[in-house]
Amino acid sequence: MNHDTPPTATRPGWGQSLYSGAAGVALLHAVRAHTGEDDDRDALRPWAAAMVKGPIQAAPEACGLYEGAPAVAYVLSFTHTSTATRALATLDTHLADVTRHRLRRAHARIDGGTLPTLGEYDLISGLTGLGAYHLHRGHKAELQDVLAYLVRLTEPITTDAHPLPGWWTGDSPELQPSPRWPGGHGNLGLAHGIAGPLALLATALRHGHAVSGQSEAVIRICDWFERWRTGSGPCAWWPDLITRAEHSRGELRHPGPTRPSWCYGTPGIARAQQLAGLALGDHDRQRQAEHALVGCVTDDAQLAQLTDASLCHGWAGLTQTIFRAAADAVDDELASWIPHLTARLDEHLDQRGLPHDAGLMEGTAGIHLTRLTDPADTAITTPWDRCLLLTG
Repeated sequence: MNHDTPPTATRPGWGQSLYSGAAGVALLHAVRAHTGEDDDRDALRPWAAAMVKGPIQAAPEACGLYEGAPAVAYVLSFTHTSTATRALATLDTHLADVTRHRLRRAHARIDGGTLPTLGEYDLISGLTGLGAYHLHRGHKAELQDVLAYLVRLTEPITTDAHPLPGWWTGDSPELQPSPRWPGGHGNLGLAHGIAGPLALLATALRHGHAVSGQSEAVIRICDWFERWRTGSGPCAWWPDLITRAEHSRGELRHPGPTRPSWCYGTPGIARAQQLAGLALGDHDRQRQAEHALVGCVTDDAQLAQLTDASLCHGWAGLTQTIFRAAADAVDDELASWIPHLTARLDEHLDQRGLPHDAGLMEGTAGIHLTRLTDPADTAITTPWDRCLLLTG
């Protein structure tokens, strides 16, 4: 799709969607302008205009990092104009209120002893995403409040006389209750599961943002990942999710590693654990995560499950995850595989072409942003992927 002219909006809120709408493409052009890839801001203007056309979605339960006011504010933080600075000041005040509102509801839910929805805490639409925004913007008070909530989220919960991890949800993987998922599930993914809170808790800790119980919360989550890890070293992998029946039996029914994507599967989960190892100074945990990532990118059976080039669940997401993990790794083994991954991404694009969608997570904007991340060029440091919790 042409990145110069936004199409006519096809659904309400399209302009304010970082995931699939104008906001994601505006982010691409903002980063290009910052890195010198765009000669001027002409390419950014129409997408930014499409992003802010009409009222900005600001209802607390409808605002997540990838939709509405937080998505718009995230993009504006990369534009570096006086107009953006003024707009950000207004949006930041409102987003502080949104965060407080959602935290009150989340704490009340915990006090009542009921299970959370995925949308309460996940990265895409929940409090982890809002926390990632406040970390990005340097909002210490709001960030600390989110971190304190995430610590509570990791404390065990008992339902129907059965102890469960506090992040266990009654939702199905489709983010709503379903009779096909009796007892809900435990979600391990970075996009919607507990790997997102782990990555935020660890990244904040690395930057000196700590609240009472934070290190213990990181360890609780890591211990759960350890409980559900299959294999070791480069053969280690994690499932996307745990069913209630699997939790009761204490064993998986998964036949083997799933798709090696950012959103679910080993890459995002292992990167979160690498960040945890770095935050805690736990070198064994860090190395275990890095060995799992090496095994992932060297396993043709896993790589064969990637069927698109997207940032969310395709080649771009895997490549970006390895870029960031390699920069923190104890040795150069991960970095040595980056040329292979970029070649596979290019090969996929040569064979199948770019997606028709222009958006960030499933379209061309995310692919182009990944190709801007050059591990050999330290001048390209724009942390556009903070929204993915891949970098601090």
